[in-house]
Amino acid sequence: MITNLMVKIITVIFPGKFGKMLEKICRKYEEIIDYLFWGGVAFVLSMVLYWVFVGPCHMIDWIANILDWVICVLFTYVTNRIFVFKSQTRGLKARMKEFTEFVSARLFTLVLEEIVILIGGTLMGYNTGLGAMVVKFIGQVIVIVSNYFLSKLWIFKEKKEK
Repeated sequence: MITNLMVKIITVIFPGKFGKMLEKICRKYEEIIDYLFWGGVAFVLSMVLYWVFVGPCHMIDWIANILDWVICVLFTYVTNRIFVFKSQTRGLKARMKEFTEFVSARLFTLVLEEIVILIGGTLMGYNTGLGAMVVKFIGQVIVIVSNYFLSKLWIFKEKKEK
């Protein structure tokens, strides 16, 4: 989806061989480009929600992180399933299994992020203002990379026909 838009823009800006080369690169890495785009949207959503919860709402940092996590997991399941990995899973039972695997993987990476927030925020004292946002950013980088590999290699891997 996003890659197709990028290709259209590239071919307008760079007609000819260079544009064709860029188009080929975009097509080759379409899944990663789409994942980074939707991951970027989820990242911004997570950062904004966390800021709102910690700032104006005065929530405790780890509670704010869990609440923003729940919202973002639902968002990323839908975007990853439809736009990134283009899951062909059919049937309620199979979709529930896929969703359960997705949530399980996200719970694992939530624990990773909570450890980063515990160390950086609670133990080192960077739990307000810019310090809290830097700690959250570091946690998000770890989460984004981990989530891609868990989704690619486990949750949305192509199922072999039996």
